[in-house]
Amino acid sequence: MLKASFLPCKGSALRVPSALSVKSSYLRVNARRPTHIKASRTKMELSITRPDDWHLHLRDGELLEAVVSHSSHHFGRAIIMPNLKPPITTAAAAVAYRQSILKALPENSDFTPLMTLYLTDNTSPNEIKLARESGVVFAVKLYPAGATTNSQDGVTDLFGKCLPVLEEMVRQNMPLLVHGEVTSPDVDVFDREKVFIDTVLSPLIQKLPQLKVVMEHITTKDAVNFVESCDEGFLAATVTPQHLVLNRNSLFQGGLQPHNYCLPVLKRETHRQAIVSAVTSGSKRFFLGTDSAPHERRNKECPCGCAGIYNSPVALSVYAKVFEEAGALDKLEAFTSFNGPDFYGLPRNTSKIKLSKSTWKVPTSYSFTWGDIVPMFAGQTLEWQPSPV
Repeated sequence: MLKASFLPCKGSALRVPSALSVKSSYLRVNARRPTHIKASRTKMELSITRPDDWHLHLRDGELLEAVVSHSSHHFGRAIIMPNLKPPITTAAAAVAYRQSILKALPENSDFTPLMTLYLTDNTSPNEIKLARESGVVFAVKLYPAGATTNSQDGVTDLFGKCLPVLEEMVRQNMPLLVHGEVTSPDVDVFDREKVFIDTVLSPLIQKLPQLKVVMEHITTKDAVNFVESCDEGFLAATVTPQHLVLNRNSLFQGGLQPHNYCLPVLKRETHRQAIVSAVTSGSKRFFLGTDSAPHERRNKECPCGCAGIYNSPVALSVYAKVFEEAGALDKLEAFTSFNGPDFYGLPRNTSKIKLSKSTWKVPTSYSFTWGDIVPMFAGQTLEWQPSPV
């Protein structure tokens, strides 16, 4: 059973299950089993094309060296977020950051980082040309100023200050990745995604219909409906493990749960259900993006804790369980391995991974000389385990 990683308040032994109580669905899945799924009375195995992660935070320095192996072990490629200190705002900086990632990879790893630029009010159209010419930058990331971790240098006026850059992105066929939230203090935190769609994203798509846009880490039924209403091939969405299995109750049950805090924040159960239905439907508009965001424990468990859930070690296990529970394991491979590269115009991976239905226990933390990182579902037992073929 999947449970949220609830850390009880002092003096309490309470552990509360998440919004999704996952039950065995062998008979239902077996009835719809595609040819790449093998089943027996003791174990079920899936062989799927190696997935990619289309939204990943690797950080830099010691944190990068600590976490990169968890992603490179499971994924072939990843879109790397640029919100470092200082942010990755130029093609030259992206090339240098890419070299740092490659240097930190385990020996003989073939993981490929796909770099992005951090859009600011001062980004120039020429920088977009340089990014395309670099051969290593595959998208530009829009952070509304103040929306999330290290977004203070983000955009303050998209249409007033960035329109020439967006027009050049159309010419260069460079996707725009959006953190889809407004940051006005007058807007309730749980409504920020819907207001962003109404006031920013919808007008943007009307103004530049040929701009390829990825709405990152969607969290609401409103986002699902909007993505499905637009032309296929120009607007898509990434979906995280946490927004598929947790709702906003997971932030508060058993006490305040800092390791379930992320941005965009978890939403109502009705929104979670809408997202699950969308991704397990087989739609090409949705694909895997973990938004795995590591922070040291001390920066999560403090009076002003950082937003972000570290899910790289468990992401594929969680995605598999969600699709199993929906009776849609036959659609898992498209979500994890096909829809993303197809949208970006990149070849699909040729290697395979295996997902075995065998239990394994998530470590309570990953410890290093400088501190430790608490993963999603810390200390919990999961039912699907990925491994190379």
